[in-house]
Amino acid sequence: MPKTVYLANPYGFSAQQKAMLLPPIVAALESLGLEVWEPFARNNQVDFSQQGWAYGIGQRDFQDVVKSDATFAVVNGVPPDEGVMVELGMAIALGKPTFLFRDDFRRATDSGEYPLNLMLFTGLPREGWKDYYYTSLEEITSPEKALARWASSE
Repeated sequence: MPKTVYLANPYGFSAQQKAMLLPPIVAALESLGLEVWEPFARNNQVDFSQQGWAYGIGQRDFQDVVKSDATFAVVNGVPPDEGVMVELGMAIALGKPTFLFRDDFRRATDSGEYPLNLMLFTGLPREGWKDYYYTSLEEITSPEKALARWASSE
């Protein structure tokens, strides 16, 4: 049974981003033998005219974070998307492996060590955290990085 990775991302809110930015990330993760749980594909087939639709989506996304084996979070933007930050925080609190993807060159930090708010890195190891931080699509599949090692581990 393949390992599951929850793909926390804000790209499903835009038709163009959903069509152009999500597929290459999903393909890279799947090429590592992972089953990708992308929340917009899994949980957003809802009737927006129904009362309570937003609560239902939030609960289904939360359950996917709980049930997945790890979280791969797209942390682009200054600041990154607040929903992604909540999902990442849940994964960290649950002790799940977390991996960060940011191909946005802007810094959003007070720390000289980390390119983003230091709290995003609390789920990564102190030493070697850069192995869990991805700045390009090509890095996602790199056998030198933590995700590929995790995906192939027992």
